[in-house]
Amino acid sequence: CLATLIIMLVGDTYTLINYVSFINYLCYGVTIIGLIVLRWKKPKIFRPIKVNLLIPITYLAFWAFLLIFSLYSEPVVCGVGLIIILTGVPVFFLGVYWRNKPKCVNRLIESMTCWGQKLCFVVYPQGAVAEEE
Repeated sequence: CLATLIIMLVGDTYTLINYVSFINYLCYGVTIIGLIVLRWKKPKIFRPIKVNLLIPITYLAFWAFLLIFSLYSEPVVCGVGLIIILTGVPVFFLGVYWRNKPKCVNRLIESMTCWGQKLCFVVYPQGAVAEEE
């Protein structure tokens, strides 16, 4: 989010759309790869929708062509898009991977979460506490 704000202040909107579209297509392809891997490694799990594997493999072939073409034609835009994705790695390690955080870090994360929820009007209901009262 911070990287996007900086890019919007410095660059133009067209360039930001190019960065985000590359990131989206990269994530779509990784999702399809995950679908194929799960169908291969865990064929017996329940799937509410099951399609022929020819459809995701065909999609993946077109995806690979478009991604390689994007990397060839605009390597700087793709590189910046990858850097934008990689800015989330420290957030993942601080927020998810690091289990035994000090209390001050937990309080900071909780206050930032509460502030963000209030800012975006997405506060979750209290659940069991509200039902008991």
